[in-house]
Amino acid sequence: MSPNSVFSEGAGCRVEAEKARIKFSGSSWNRETIPIRMVIAKPKLLDQMRDIMRTAHYSRRTEDAYCMWARQFIIFHGKRHPREMGEVEVGQFLSHLAVDRNVAASTQNQAFAALLYLYEKVIKQPLGRLGGHVERAKVPKRRPLVLTRDEVAAVLGHLRGERALVAQLLYGSGLRLLEALRLRVQDVDFSYRTITIRDGKGFKDRITMLPEGLAEPLRVHLEAVKRLHRNDVRKGFGAVWLPYALARKYPNAPRAWAWQYVFPAGKRAVAEDGVERRHHLHEKTMQVAMQRAVRAAKLGKAATCHTLRHSFATHLIERGQDIRTVQELLGHKDVSTTMIYTHVLNKPGLGVRSPLD
Repeated sequence: MSPNSVFSEGAGCRVEAEKARIKFSGSSWNRETIPIRMVIAKPKLLDQMRDIMRTAHYSRRTEDAYCMWARQFIIFHGKRHPREMGEVEVGQFLSHLAVDRNVAASTQNQAFAALLYLYEKVIKQPLGRLGGHVERAKVPKRRPLVLTRDEVAAVLGHLRGERALVAQLLYGSGLRLLEALRLRVQDVDFSYRTITIRDGKGFKDRITMLPEGLAEPLRVHLEAVKRLHRNDVRKGFGAVWLPYALARKYPNAPRAWAWQYVFPAGKRAVAEDGVERRHHLHEKTMQVAMQRAVRAAKLGKAATCHTLRHSFATHLIERGQDIRTVQELLGHKDVSTTMIYTHVLNKPGLGVRSPLD
């Protein structure tokens, strides 16, 4: 196998063209034909990895990240094929990340997860115990950054239009940034004042509240989005990307109003499949807007879009909301993840008062 074969794009077959030999016998020419021979080429390693992850419905971001780590692992070991390597080489690469590149613990953990997936799901050669083969980066015990209510109000006051609506949803509903940007029209229920998050972290759906104060501004915003959508349809566009091949099963669904993004991008763009669509608002747009708002508010804190979600959880617990309810609203798998917000409040246990008080 060529060292570069694991990086080649695409799978398919190699067809050897028909070959002919012309022979002269007596007074005539005879054409001797060698039949076409078709050789089915096995998909390249990283293509196999992408196909398996796509079949398992992993997100495109996870797919890109895992393939990137697999590529770096192969390059680090001189482009040797992973089948020729094992626990020792994986441990050397992870130690290199922690010691030489000084990556964060979460980065090293992501690389480790990618290589485990490569060996277990793609190569079908599960890794044994790494033991002393790897130097693991230490996970720092950090408390999440939380803004006070006044600080949140100051930041939101420096945002305008749809960016302000997105930020208000992050704080008012506890959404992650991409959860808010990927909302479809059908996910917002004005009657019950709820928002449905589909395929959230860990492939889980959940329901959270739609703040009363956001109902009318969001309704007005959707009217503007509907006008934009109708204009796209008149021009022959108006289709959005749908997951799980729904577009093939329901050909009219991509242009249906219910499937449109709540926060569409300002311009249409040509997707990987060559179709021009209007995607959702790009996350970088919100991140830049948030940075500017934080600077304008002069907080002196490195707040991000995710800080609004942390503030949502902390302020609910501060008001005495049950920890299990907050866990469900945030979509945490384990309540211990949610309990970190009690430590932010310097309250190791809810309802517990010091004997000095």
